[in-house]
Amino acid sequence: MGNVPKEIDIYRWAMDQVKQKTSAKLTGDHLQTKFREPLLGVADAKDPLFARLKEVVDAGHLLPQDLLADAKSVLVFFLPFDLELMRENRFGKMATREWAVAYIEANALINTLCQEMRDELGKMGIKAAFQPATHNFDPVTLCSFWSHKHAAFIAGLGTFGLHHMLITPAGCGGRFGSLVLNAKLAVTPRPLVEYCLHRQGKNCRICLDRCPTRALSDTGLDKQACYDHLLEVDRHYSDLATCDVCGKCATGPCAARIPGLNQL
Repeated sequence: MGNVPKEIDIYRWAMDQVKQKTSAKLTGDHLQTKFREPLLGVADAKDPLFARLKEVVDAGHLLPQDLLADAKSVLVFFLPFDLELMRENRFGKMATREWAVAYIEANALINTLCQEMRDELGKMGIKAAFQPATHNFDPVTLCSFWSHKHAAFIAGLGTFGLHHMLITPAGCGGRFGSLVLNAKLAVTPRPLVEYCLHRQGKNCRICLDRCPTRALSDTGLDKQACYDHLLEVDRHYSDLATCDVCGKCATGPCAARIPGLNQL
């Protein structure tokens, strides 16, 4: 590969990096969490949907150009959790310890991946910028400054479910990371159909039923009630690093695949 890779080379290179680095890191004894095959998508940095996020998410939501002045593409990847992890987290009010650990490890892994890819791309003459995997939100409004899941939607990785999470071909149980690049990549098309069973008009409310605080309802998400519970989980696992996480609504039929194909 030359100093400046071609468009398709950058995409393939990034996919290889995510696969190889994830696989290599998972072989170490220091990581407990298991992941399935990652997904990768690309959006045009000038896609008008990014500007719409100032209405959909928050007026303070950043544009790709806020992260990188000459942004041309947004590269998004998804690390899907192992099936057993999601099966175990279905029960009880409190997130399992394994789910809390997975949240911590996945976020750290995503940040490391983004840092390493940014540095390697820099050697190729390509600039890259990113936001942390989590805790990049306003503590008062609880709105993200940069929503990885919304970037993933724009990059064609899936559609939103009743639970406000993005359902990908590998489901919604996992974590997203993204990088803004000043290289032009071919975009991935967005799905033409809804993946959420409820939004298809079918009788599915499993995510609502599994919400331990009823913060999730047909009318929307009570962010404060949800976050209060996440902080409760963090206190419960006080011996771990910050793990303000729950994930109960991510354990239904859309946990590991597009729902309707098979059940978890």
